[in-house]
Amino acid sequence: MANEAHKSIPITVFTGFLGAGKTSIILSLLSRLPADYKVVLLKNEFGDVQVDSQLAKQSSLAAVSEILNGCMCCVLVGQMKTALLEIRENFRPDRIIIECSGSAFPATLAFQIRELERETEADLKLDAILTVIDAENFTGYEDTSPTARMQASYTDMIIINKWEHVSERQLDILVDHLNTLNDLTPKIKCEDRNGVDPALIFGLDSKLYLKKDELTLDASHHNEVQAVTFIATSTPNSTLITEGALSTALGKLSKEAVWRVKGFVRTQEGVRILNWAFGRYELTQSSNTELLFEQETVKLTVMGERGEVKREARKLAEALDATLS
Repeated sequence: MANEAHKSIPITVFTGFLGAGKTSIILSLLSRLPADYKVVLLKNEFGDVQVDSQLAKQSSLAAVSEILNGCMCCVLVGQMKTALLEIRENFRPDRIIIECSGSAFPATLAFQIRELERETEADLKLDAILTVIDAENFTGYEDTSPTARMQASYTDMIIINKWEHVSERQLDILVDHLNTLNDLTPKIKCEDRNGVDPALIFGLDSKLYLKKDELTLDASHHNEVQAVTFIATSTPNSTLITEGALSTALGKLSKEAVWRVKGFVRTQEGVRILNWAFGRYELTQSSNTELLFEQETVKLTVMGERGEVKREARKLAEALDATLS
């Protein structure tokens, strides 16, 4: 599956709200691809704690490129174009996967990629925009975030994730609701830990946003999403974090006000990568022991509803004997 000399490089874009499971699905794809198939991930982190990027770097990706501290669909508009051109020149991969921040509006991303198609004479080409839906929490965050509805409405395929956490009736209701937002777009269930079959999502040859008048460049959706980031870092004399203390502190967070917590904690077993979303969390061992400075025991980004998330972040920091930066 190696590239021919002038073969177009397809670009697959993953969108989806905070904590929907985009990174996990992307990483699960890699094990199902041929060993000689080269994939580069362009990852947009909303904050500056590179949690998902670190997980990706521990995978079999050819490379991971990062755009931090903002959303590349508006605040960092233009950086994606530069990054894609650099990836093309430096790696010439078989495919580029873009993982958007949880608040990204797909139309503005498509605008930049379609412009690149014209400028590079289709050397870089939009293959598909895919939206990952958290079956357990979509109804809740859709009420808060119009962007979540836009992500489900303007896409080539909807991937329903975490469906095993809901009843069959709840899943039917969710699918019916998604059909009211977007009745023509295919919807597939993620295969639990095995992710999705690459044959289902690669080679879709998207027909979205072929005309400029289909696109709206509008950054106001970030005010509607109301997601903000705070970093909590430890005091120099803090003790190591136990999983019990961490679980207790996370259990006190409001799932309505906080949508995502991610970062690094130093435990007796070493540095762990924390991913929390809507009351569930995972701790993953990190191969990079330098993710935290020597005096730090915790560094977290907390995202959620503007006006509420800072109070929740402060509460979490205090429970972990940390201070907000």
